[in-house]
Amino acid sequence: MTQLDTVERVALALGAVSTLLGIVGLGIVEILAGQPYGAAPTTNEAGEVVATPAVDPAVRTGLVIVGLVVLFGLGLYRMVTDGRAATDGQTRVTAD
Repeated sequence: MTQLDTVERVALALGAVSTLLGIVGLGIVEILAGQPYGAAPTTNEAGEVVATPAVDPAVRTGLVIVGLVVLFGLGLYRMVTDGRAATDGQTRVTAD
């Protein structure tokens, strides 16, 4: 296992925070706001909107997608840089 550099730490933090905020954080906001819990507005028989979600579903979805894209980008970054780091020509020797 290699040490994480600054770019990897920032990407992990941004991806994790964005994903968790979109799923858990805004989910808690929806629960605290009360009924209805659905993602779509609730209508009556006449078609009038009687209740809407507290947080727009596009915002929640956007946060989760941003987090997943950042984590995917981190995976691509690791694939590209790990091969170069292993062939830098330096050999580490430990003192016994």
